[in-house]
Amino acid sequence: MMQEDVAVACQILNDIIAIGGTTAFETPFSEALFAQAYLTGADQICCHVALDEQGEVAGFQWLGTHEELPDDCADIATFSRREPALKGAGRALFAETSTRATALGFHSINATIRADNRMGLSYYDKMGFRDYSVAYGVPLRDGTPVDRISKRYELKKDTAC
Repeated sequence: MMQEDVAVACQILNDIIAIGGTTAFETPFSEALFAQAYLTGADQICCHVALDEQGEVAGFQWLGTHEELPDDCADIATFSRREPALKGAGRALFAETSTRATALGFHSINATIRADNRMGLSYYDKMGFRDYSVAYGVPLRDGTPVDRISKRYELKKDTAC
C-alpha cells in the first residue's frame, strides 16, 4: 500500500463497517486515521493491495504485530471491496503476505474474526488457518455479545502462536 491507495482503501473499509457484521470495527475511519493504522503505524509490518483491471484498489491485507502475540507470530486483517468484488483478490493477497512474513522470519500468523462473520471465517479456512482460541461474548458498542474466533496459520510447521 502506498499513500495514493489510502482514499480508496479507506472507503472500502468504511463501506464494510457501514454494512456491519463482518468486522470488529464499528466506527468509520478518517483517511488520516486509516493511514496511521494501515500504512505508517508502529505495529505495521506490511500492507498489500489488490488492484482491479482498471488499477483501482479492490482490497487490502495488513500484517502487523500485536502485544498479545509471541514475537514470531504476526497478526493479519483482510478487507475486500463488496461491489464489484474482485475474484481471487484474497488468495493473491495472502500469497504475498505469507511470503513476506516468512522472509521476515515469522513462524505463524494469527487472524481473529467475529463469529458472525461467515465470509471471513470461510476465507481464512480456505487459506489454511485453523481455529485455536475463542474469546466469548466480546461486547459490541451496543452491548451485544459476539464471540471472536482466533485462527492460526503455521508458516513453519515446528512452531505455533
